[in-house]
Amino acid sequence: MKKIAVYCGASTGNDPVYQKATLKLGSYLANHDLELVYGGGGVGLMGLLANEVLNAGGKVHGVMPKELVARGAAFSKLTDLKVVENMALRKQTMLSLADACLALPGGPGTLEEIIEAFSWARLGDNPNPCVFYNVQGYYDPLKAMFDEMTAKDFLTVTDRKKLLFSDSLTEIFDFMAAYVPPEIRTYSKAGR
Repeated sequence: MKKIAVYCGASTGNDPVYQKATLKLGSYLANHDLELVYGGGGVGLMGLLANEVLNAGGKVHGVMPKELVARGAAFSKLTDLKVVENMALRKQTMLSLADACLALPGGPGTLEEIIEAFSWARLGDNPNPCVFYNVQGYYDPLKAMFDEMTAKDFLTVTDRKKLLFSDSLTEIFDFMAAYVPPEIRTYSKAGR
């Protein structure tokens, strides 16, 4: 494992615990020679994370759609920045660059990106582990929803075990190191 895609907010949230966890993650990445792949922004948790990784001597790779670059959203101190056509290409590019996917607390965009990464893993289009950094139980309602999906047979028990919710960086990176992608589901001919 060399590069970690981190999805996080362009806001810092209203509790300093999220900022503290972001700084802790940034230090962890740099201290373990793990490079950051993220959305390329310089504000909110995104900017805080990128700054921390860089200040600790790490590498930061941004991926940003050209419309956001044109609005001045790109962080200027990055190791490198890939400018792509749109958000769909950003997500695809981040997945292709990374060896694992992690979501810090964030809003709808953060949620959409990590959920898509997990969905693609189940289809065989993303070999990377997906993890929610569950700072102070932020993602507990979502964890309960995934458990409900499993209880109602919309998600297999085996695949549910491929998605981690944790507030421990040790547990998170142990999970990533031991991760084996889901078995690719096959289908019989529908309607025959």
